[in-house]
Amino acid sequence: MAVYDGSICGDIYAIEVVRFKGHKNVRATHRSTLEITKEPYLTIRGDCIVGVLADKALKDFSECFKEFARNNETIIIIALIVDGAVDFIKGKGGEHLSYSDDRKIIVRKSAYQSSNTAMINADKAAADIKREIVDMLRDESSGIAIFIALNTKKTTRSVQ
Repeated sequence: MAVYDGSICGDIYAIEVVRFKGHKNVRATHRSTLEITKEPYLTIRGDCIVGVLADKALKDFSECFKEFARNNETIIIIALIVDGAVDFIKGKGGEHLSYSDDRKIIVRKSAYQSSNTAMINADKAAADIKREIVDMLRDESSGIAIFIALNTKKTTRSVQ
């Protein structure tokens, strides 16, 4: 029996599943970023953080997903699921995304690309997440973030 590690790769898509926990200090008021972290704690200053104790950081994503994410033509969609409630975030990949951070996953509304950036030009940040989800995370519910990288124009490189 194969063990599912939360990664799937296809010809025009790649999927990563990240599991995390909420925290009593989740505020989700930041207007330009959203973060999920492996760290076990959260202070009230971390207003972009929606989840802690994540089972993955960007460095842990599959090489296949990273290749998709490093393409300017890639669309990245996140389904954020907490206790049956779902919210979606849509953004873009970028050629300078390194996916090398070993603690954080950051979604950015801006085009800024760094080692902890999962996607750029996102249509939502922490402040835009459905408040029912934020409330459940503040009550320390568990969550799942499903990252889908999609590139229907991906024909120049093969993905393994």
